[in-house]
Amino acid sequence: MSLEPTLSRDHYLTDAAFEREKERVFCAQWFSVGREEEVPNPGDYLLLDVAGESILLVRSREGTLHAHYNVCRHRGSQLVLGVDPKPLRESAGVGAKACLGATGVTGPSGTFTSGIKCPYHAWTYSLDGGLRTAPYLEEGDGFRKEDLPLYPAAVSCWGGFVFLKLSPGEGGTLAEQLGGAPERIKRYPLAELRIARRIRYDVAANWKVILENYNECYHCGSVHPELCRVVPAFRQKGGMDLDWDRGVPHREGAWTFTMSGTTTRKPFAGLDQDELTRHKGELMYPNFMLSLSAEHAAAFTLWPHDPGHTTVLCDFLFHPGEMARTDFDPADAVEFWDITNRQDWVICESVQRGMSSRVFQRGFYAPMESLSLDIRRYLEGRLGREE
Repeated sequence: MSLEPTLSRDHYLTDAAFEREKERVFCAQWFSVGREEEVPNPGDYLLLDVAGESILLVRSREGTLHAHYNVCRHRGSQLVLGVDPKPLRESAGVGAKACLGATGVTGPSGTFTSGIKCPYHAWTYSLDGGLRTAPYLEEGDGFRKEDLPLYPAAVSCWGGFVFLKLSPGEGGTLAEQLGGAPERIKRYPLAELRIARRIRYDVAANWKVILENYNECYHCGSVHPELCRVVPAFRQKGGMDLDWDRGVPHREGAWTFTMSGTTTRKPFAGLDQDELTRHKGELMYPNFMLSLSAEHAAAFTLWPHDPGHTTVLCDFLFHPGEMARTDFDPADAVEFWDITNRQDWVICESVQRGMSSRVFQRGFYAPMESLSLDIRRYLEGRLGREE
């Protein structure tokens, strides 16, 4: 069996590589930023940091989502001040540690009551981005309000998830970028689900290390003992013979990702027989991972900050009917995932530190890691082939 070379170390360690990725990947591709439910009402907004760009996601009076750069067209002042631009309204974890928020902690960063008003010179914009007022300026003599809207980002939604494209004129549609994923998981009622819990992890590793780790289970036998007790097949040949499209099989009597492999929650309606007993997962470049059990989903969004630091938000999604039960408690799934996630982040941080060694130039993919090769092909199409 042959070994395939990975990307070279510079792709994971250098500022120059990260800057190329920012322009050609994070800003030019559809980037997952959260759930529609986080901005439920007109005027609600999220203040987001997409690879260093401050972005406002706003729901208009008509209920439509719009996205704007947080930059006034007049003198460049930020429109929203004094808010931590990291995409979460709870305290940050330290290293690979996490904060477990209470049920219902997610929501808007704030609400615009009468437009988006710049704090510098009071230029005010409508929620859809059009310039509404500029004090003491009248149209004419080269000044027209319609020429000075906020800088836009494109918005598109799928399954209740919101995606932004910071360079609206580049690339294709969200459907084209998602490829076959929506069809493969079409029976899961993603748009109906709601966030019951969110965990934030600050991981000292490159975003690609995290995606590559998610995309293979060669490591599962040695890194995830609890997970392998629920899915013993992960220990067999490094997961080489698993049918990922069909879903991974649980042990006899188990059907979901909890310590016991079971739960009192009901499975989603409409799943096929495999989906009732197997676990499915999808990686959607550049920053979204979705893992699906029969009665809950774990959705991961990656927020790259620099070559060696990435925030990962893990949202636990359940059906509102189950969440309305007086005995609803997501802890069995959340605690199982939190153990598994922390194990992954420890390993990812170890990889990042190891790649920083002067002796390391590039690694290798074993045959059972073939899915990880996708990240090379994905980047080649956007950054060009590595010399």
